[in-house]
Amino acid sequence: METLTKQTNKNEDKVSEIIDRVLKQVFGEEATRLIYRHLEDNYSVKQNEIVEKIDLFSKGLEDFLTSGARVIELKILEDLYSSYGSLRRLELERTREEYDFVGQMRTLMREA
Repeated sequence: METLTKQTNKNEDKVSEIIDRVLKQVFGEEATRLIYRHLEDNYSVKQNEIVEKIDLFSKGLEDFLTSGARVIELKILEDLYSSYGSLRRLELERTREEYDFVGQMRTLMREA
């Protein structure tokens, strides 16, 4: 049981790091802090809770960025899929038409 918990925490840490890295690459430090503040103030999602509350993260990101949120979510998924290997990348290409950020994130977390 402890090994499963450690593995889950490791996967959550990896996902959190990728989300943070993508936000900082696209927006920079200061704007990323504004996004985190928006999520916390309006959706009760702290930075360390994003993985647990991925649906609220997605909703809050869309609220903050409107149509730009999809581009960020796709970049997050792309980075996550590539971190899990090239076969996952093919899955991303296939599922772009059936875009579902929250569903894909949950699937990745289950399978990781």
